[in-house]
Amino acid sequence: MSGRACVFGEVLFDHFPDGRRVLGGAPFNVAWNLRSLGENPLLISRVGTDADGLSVRSAMQARGLDDRGLQSGPKEHTGKVLVRIEDGEPAYEIVHPVAWDAIGIPDPAPQCSLLYHGSLALRSTRSRETLEALRAAGPQTVFVDVNLRDPWWDREAVNRLLDGAHWAKFNRHELEMLAPAGDSDEERVRAMMDRHRLNTVLLTGGERGASLFTADGECLETRPVRQVEVVDTVGAGDAFAAVMIVGILRNWPLQTSLDRAQALASALVGQRGATVRDPGFYAPFTGAWAD
Repeated sequence: MSGRACVFGEVLFDHFPDGRRVLGGAPFNVAWNLRSLGENPLLISRVGTDADGLSVRSAMQARGLDDRGLQSGPKEHTGKVLVRIEDGEPAYEIVHPVAWDAIGIPDPAPQCSLLYHGSLALRSTRSRETLEALRAAGPQTVFVDVNLRDPWWDREAVNRLLDGAHWAKFNRHELEMLAPAGDSDEERVRAMMDRHRLNTVLLTGGERGASLFTADGECLETRPVRQVEVVDTVGAGDAFAAVMIVGILRNWPLQTSLDRAQALASALVGQRGATVRDPGFYAPFTGAWAD
């Protein structure tokens, strides 16, 4: 597959208990990782004209991320999330309303061969209508990264998203929330694939690795190759998704994509925060994957 990836959804600052403030949001994290791995994604999002919004744009420009899809509006506030760590896992308080609740249709309309988006931006009418327009333009691949954050999700709306997707990514908790009952993860995934006519489903499981299921019956697995000291897990799933998207764009074999995604996600949990600004962090991966 050739062409450009478009990444739609929230950009925000995660505020941690120790006072740190880290730029993130799943779509932003995916776009950041894609750029760091050599792709040229278009992030379609919205920030305020406040200091945080200027920080977002400055960070994107420093990384070489195309900011032409980043909208802004006066008297709007850039997204903010309060992060707590409970039993080693992140918990979130997502502030509402913020600028990314009002993402409009880009002008000119982008040409997207692949469209990645989550489910969180569905919480607002305007952003939801913009996403529907982007999907209606007919990208070759629609990759939905399910992100169920109470109270900002609706089962019916998420199911509608899955109906029009080619790829879907869940963690095991999200699968349990959405899938019919079954005796195994695979049985539940297959039920979701049949219901929504999905081509490929990625099921992530943290330290347990990940599984990938295809419509023709394949089931592939990957596991961390070594133990790492976990600093925090924020953004690991986004790194995983970004590498899978690189694999789609570059026509990597699925098992290759899966193993490479696990390698980057395993490295990221040893870092603080969801995005890494040091290009040297990515160099071993881009060097090894330069095929």
